[in-house]
Amino acid sequence: MARMGYDDVAVAVPVTVPYQRFSTEGAHWFIGQALRGLVERSGVAKAQIDGLCLSSFSLVPDTAVGVTQHLGLSPRWLDHVPTGGASGVMCLRRAARAVQTGDADIVACVAADTNHVDSFRQTLGAFSDFSRDATYPYGSGGPNSVFAMITAHYMRTFGARREDFGRIAVAQRDNALRNPNALFKKPLTLDQYMDARPIADPLHLFDCVMPCAGAEAFLVMKQQRARDLGLDHALVRGAIERHNAFSDDPVMVCGGWRKDRDDLYAQAGVQPKDIDVLQSYDDYPVIVMMQFEDLGFCAKGEGPEFVRSQTLTVDGSFPNNTSGGQLSAGQAGAAGGFMGLTETIRQLTGQAGDRAVAGAQLGLVAGFGMVTYDRCLCTGAVILGGSQ
Repeated sequence: MARMGYDDVAVAVPVTVPYQRFSTEGAHWFIGQALRGLVERSGVAKAQIDGLCLSSFSLVPDTAVGVTQHLGLSPRWLDHVPTGGASGVMCLRRAARAVQTGDADIVACVAADTNHVDSFRQTLGAFSDFSRDATYPYGSGGPNSVFAMITAHYMRTFGARREDFGRIAVAQRDNALRNPNALFKKPLTLDQYMDARPIADPLHLFDCVMPCAGAEAFLVMKQQRARDLGLDHALVRGAIERHNAFSDDPVMVCGGWRKDRDDLYAQAGVQPKDIDVLQSYDDYPVIVMMQFEDLGFCAKGEGPEFVRSQTLTVDGSFPNNTSGGQLSAGQAGAAGGFMGLTETIRQLTGQAGDRAVAGAQLGLVAGFGMVTYDRCLCTGAVILGGSQ
């Protein structure tokens, strides 16, 4: 059966609720701030938002429908997508289909999480019984140990060096210095990256994201509605998602993007070489490198050489994570999965300021989420294009 395209679906009004290292406010507060930003910046009345797609870890025990009561919404379409770093792409896909079918006219896609002292440990402890029970008895737990194993295996298999991952982290820090919302404000050199304290061999400090509190949000509607409202917007050119891909691999070496990337580019009518800016999901540098390969920018195993031959900064040969990504802006829980989308909307609509990629017309955003004891289970990607 032929796939229905995403024709005439617009994304607009990128909102970032400034990140905080720690906060005593709950997830509801950050969601409310994001919704307020969408209303104020769009000129759309709250009552006109008739769809809501939400992602949050720290909202529990509440749910998306509880948010509608708390914030005075009455949507006729509602979804809660608890897929972490993949939730941005997946919320966008579901919202796009809702507006295409007329189930909603304007959908607010919102991701938000809070972070207070010890909350990250508590979240990890309750994240997955399957993962916890497989790792905790051996004195291991949480994503650092998982991605240390994945990183070490990738290094042995493909000859990557720590310096290769360092090039990714250093370039993203350079990008973050142009982003007023980024939590990291100091430059990072490759020597500093290499000399940083070890966390879980072979991972060191700057390989790991910093948990924080914050929110990201955007609106989804038909293009004509965006035009009528006078909103700068980008268009959805193609989107994919995949779950539990390559499950037979003993240790993860590629993600689900690889299975569906040809479909993604075919939907958009483009090739990897046509992409102007990439927002790769960056919980750890090894996953960024896998996306370079699995999204078709280089062959499997060529990621190390790719980063050696490219400049990954805003003004470089291959702009990647132009906001600084989670490695240098911070990881606000599920909002980390939305960061690439809000940043790409800004890049394609002239709202990126000093970090704008010159002449950018096509942006690819990849998502990756729900870590278990040996891999992440959810992947997705979307190509956005300028509306001009």
